[in-house]
Amino acid sequence: MDIAPDSPLRSVPPAPSSLAPSAEPIHVLQVVGNGIVGGMERCVERLVAGLGRTGGFRFTVLCPSEGAFAERIRAAGAEIGIVAMPEDPPWASIQMVAALIAAERVDLVHAHLPNAHLLGGLAARLAGVPVMTTVHGRQVILPDLEVHRMVGSHLSVVCRQSYYHALGLGVDRDRLSLEPNGVDVDEFQPGPRPADGLRAALGLGDEALLVGFVGRLSPEKAPEVFVRAAALLLQRLPDVHFVLVGEGPMKTQLRESVERMGLAARLHLHGGVDDVRPVFHDLDLLVSSSNSEAMPLALMEGMACGLPVVATRVGGVPEIVEHGGTGWLVAARDYEDLAGRMHQMLTLHDLRRRMGQAARARMERHHRLDRSLERLAERMRLLARPTQTGATSLAVARVPRVASGGHGASGGRKAR
Repeated sequence: MDIAPDSPLRSVPPAPSSLAPSAEPIHVLQVVGNGIVGGMERCVERLVAGLGRTGGFRFTVLCPSEGAFAERIRAAGAEIGIVAMPEDPPWASIQMVAALIAAERVDLVHAHLPNAHLLGGLAARLAGVPVMTTVHGRQVILPDLEVHRMVGSHLSVVCRQSYYHALGLGVDRDRLSLEPNGVDVDEFQPGPRPADGLRAALGLGDEALLVGFVGRLSPEKAPEVFVRAAALLLQRLPDVHFVLVGEGPMKTQLRESVERMGLAARLHLHGGVDDVRPVFHDLDLLVSSSNSEAMPLALMEGMACGLPVVATRVGGVPEIVEHGGTGWLVAARDYEDLAGRMHQMLTLHDLRRRMGQAARARMERHHRLDRSLERLAERMRLLARPTQTGATSLAVARVPRVASGGHGASGGRKAR
């Protein structure tokens, strides 16, 4: 679809490459397909807060509804817009976003989740500006792949498994990049047990061993596997306590399971918290029992706080956890191995201490948030203003090929 030169939906053209980079900040429209305060939303919040204060970027964020996430984004300094984002977006939403892009001189659309990718991609295509989406999962799913092929969006993934999965699906390297998540190692660091923290709320003393699951209580996180492993471990270590910190659709089911199994005195459902740092300071061991992950923030933040971990070997988790060095990796759904590794950790204090120190060091060396944001900022600059960065090969992102069923220049198989 070509946009006429005098169309009101055509974006402001980039400055000529002979000029120095403009002092005008790059205006990025973040289109976020969910409104909870979860891992993906926290990534957007950190992006807006971290790059917004540099002066090189400004952000407008579109959400499907008002709520805690929208308030946190406002507090981070971004403008907020509310727009309907069903899986099949109405024309009213598409037209609104396209008009916003033109009226507010947006340089780049950045989408999160497939529904946001579709809405943002269509609107950006109409307005003639580049679009990228961050795939927060461990695989590129069909809806994202379809939108990518239709509008020519750039795919940014957060772990190596996602990157090579995308290549295997036929995504061109020129439209694919790896920008891993990072953790703020200054904000998340080892600290003393809080006087009125999690242990105080649960009525536990400093000497009690406390194992934690921190995350959304949803099927992909497999909190029921954590419960089964805890039940098995309590047969060998009856004095250990376990806690699930988070909210989600499985909360009622998990509470019923804990009561039915007679674990209520040892396995606690604490709910969500606004600040997770004191929780990490109260734990002796952090467990991730997920069936599917890319690069989970809770795991990285716990490790930055000096916690050893036991985690399932899924997605990008092996890129975070050094097996035998910073913790142990087990197969997904293997609650018996999970229980065995937890037993090993809890009965060997020196092992926990050594692995916790190694976990902290690994986050400092390889997964710093400032470096992660630098990589993402550079990617956004290359896409938004390719003539100013000298990356003219990326200019094609502004005029993507539309997929066709023929074998001509725009729809045929690439010659090798």
